[in-house]
Amino acid sequence: MDDEELARTLLQTFIGRLPSLELVASCANPLEAMNTLQQHPVDLVFLDIQMPELTGIEFLRTLTVKPLVIFTTAYAEFALEGYALDVTDYLLKPFSFERFVQAVNKAIALHQARNNANGATADTANAEKDHILVKADHKVHRVKLDDIQYIQSMREYVAFHTPAGRLLSLNSLKNLEDILPSGRFIRIHKSYIVAIDKIDTLEGNLIHIGKEKLPIGANYRDEVVRRVF
Repeated sequence: MDDEELARTLLQTFIGRLPSLELVASCANPLEAMNTLQQHPVDLVFLDIQMPELTGIEFLRTLTVKPLVIFTTAYAEFALEGYALDVTDYLLKPFSFERFVQAVNKAIALHQARNNANGATADTANAEKDHILVKADHKVHRVKLDDIQYIQSMREYVAFHTPAGRLLSLNSLKNLEDILPSGRFIRIHKSYIVAIDKIDTLEGNLIHIGKEKLPIGANYRDEVVRRVF
């Protein structure tokens, strides 16, 4: 949603170049957007801040059910307030297609993580799933839980380490903690989640998984010792 026609046209062009996105509507003001959201399910909104009648921030505050939101604005001073509203990303005009794709990938990863978490909650009465879906290299990989040795945080990405190698995906350890079965995986450090049955040895503040030695964070040590050793 943007009151500038040129900005809306650019967004439509960028959206049309990504097969993972489907444009539901292009709105010039918040009232049009409200009507659209009432009639159509929307997962992601690109939202300008400076608009007539309601600002983008004011519009977002009126929503009881909030989709994922990426702010698109020429005003950097609103960034802090935008992130306080839990927006997915903040694109400062003029932004490149590369920066646009980066924001979209972040939204897709967050949407997938929420769906996985909701699915895990809904399936608690059923048998535990034996795999996790991981989006990497423009593909969705079905990774068996038995194959995961440990998961390493790498800024905005995580690396799944398996016997077959490393798989890099846009996600966070916090999201994965909510998705992975707690009886099989444990957080040992701000940068690591490990498979409990893959841990071989405790050595001081290190654990051994095969040839790898991973650090145990001070805040996690008591829980690791209690649950694993």
